[in-house]
Amino acid sequence: MKRHLGVCYKTAWLVKHKLLEVMTQREEKRVLEGRIEIDDAYLGGEKAGKRGRGSENKTSFIAAIQTSADGRPMFLSLKRLPFTKEAIDTWASKSLTATSCVFSDGLKCFAGLDGNVHQHETHVLGGGREGVKHPAFRWVNTMLGNLKTSISGTYHAFKFTKYADRYLGEAQYRFNRRFDLSIKRSKPGRAIVPLADRPKSSSMTSILRKPRRFASPTSSYWRRWLSRFIWTWACVDCRT
Repeated sequence: MKRHLGVCYKTAWLVKHKLLEVMTQREEKRVLEGRIEIDDAYLGGEKAGKRGRGSENKTSFIAAIQTSADGRPMFLSLKRLPFTKEAIDTWASKSLTATSCVFSDGLKCFAGLDGNVHQHETHVLGGGREGVKHPAFRWVNTMLGNLKTSISGTYHAFKFTKYADRYLGEAQYRFNRRFDLSIKRSKPGRAIVPLADRPKSSSMTSILRKPRRFASPTSSYWRRWLSRFIWTWACVDCRT
């Protein structure tokens, strides 16, 4: 992006995170239905310290994927959450329909699903190959593997505790629109314009503040720069 736009690294990084924020916001209202596979996962955890669940070096999140009647993956939901029954209950009430049939691995916090879905089927498998290869969790395990490989290969590392929501939102946005590339290339570019004057809030860090160089969103420099960015976004074949 830095080379295509002809800007410095800091500006390219700012634009990147504006796009991530837009993608995350667009996916906040995603609701899954039908057959759903769900699993717990972590980002990070490579530093010395406590191992396993509860480590201060790990960022916990859940992955849920909706599948079709013939077993094909349809839509994905990734959400950073603590693994507690209350957090799962709150998430499920907003992100799952009451007619859903959910498959989980029996983790205690997933008991929060029971009052929000039609059927909750648990499979206690433990770790290792048996859990990974179980047919009830085929697609959620596949997507988690692809997600972690993509993050490791593309970004190598980032501050999981600070930016996990955005990178998970990006992965979710790309997956759920994988069959319509025209949407992925046009809407995010137009949607970042309001973020320039958006006040700082708890959900957006200071990187979304307008750089001093852009004195006004209506200035001629801003219009030329934004037009060039949207044109580049529409023409460059972005990685999915």
